[in-house]
Amino acid sequence: MSVFDDPGHFGRLWADTYDQPGGLPDPAPAVEFLAELVGEGPALELAIGTGRVALPLAARGITVAGVEASPEMVARMRAKPGGQDIPVAIGDMADVPVTGQYTLVYLVFNTLFNLVRAQRQADCFRNVARVLAPGGAFVIETFVPDPADFDRDEQVQIREVTEDSATIRLHKYDRAAQTFLRQTITFHSAGVHLHPFAMRYMWPEQIDELAGRAGLRLAERYADWDRSPFGPDSTSHISVYRLG
Repeated sequence: MSVFDDPGHFGRLWADTYDQPGGLPDPAPAVEFLAELVGEGPALELAIGTGRVALPLAARGITVAGVEASPEMVARMRAKPGGQDIPVAIGDMADVPVTGQYTLVYLVFNTLFNLVRAQRQADCFRNVARVLAPGGAFVIETFVPDPADFDRDEQVQIREVTEDSATIRLHKYDRAAQTFLRQTITFHSAGVHLHPFAMRYMWPEQIDELAGRAGLRLAERYADWDRSPFGPDSTSHISVYRLG
């Protein structure tokens, strides 16, 4: 199955290394932000992964559930303290395969863009609207695309060179489709290993349009989890959508 159509691809590829030190941002600001929104809960994390955000949120006494396409990622979460207590539906986050109503649904760390088909991104918003409780919030975190990055990314990038191996990274953008395919290639004595990854990026106003078609409206937008003002030079955004 193509990386463009396999929702579990990322988890199978990166579950063993996802939690390595220095690889991910500190979840504390996101947890603080989400805890203030959720009220009495419950909360639903799409692409819950290894529980980077869900576990500290649940440790505050908030009821948290998750959706995750990768059983490998969930197994990593289950091995952590409290990881056995969070119910997780294994499936594609675009389908939001759960029932009930949630005060808060959240999707962090650019993961909306892991849905590489435009229709699946639209499906995700529509299905989130289906499970949101009245007055509930859908929170997403993504980067703001910068066209200046595209040409730079499409150059060969040297990731690591040792006496026994070499790793390079290549990007190919489809600017019309707003997608890119990234290939990380490692050469060593045992052979060649490929690690493909793809995204479909959107600008904030495009996400707002997508939300509007699902019956959601933009209620708040910040440049980061600390609620810094969002402006034309912001490189990321935290956006809060509500029904109606």
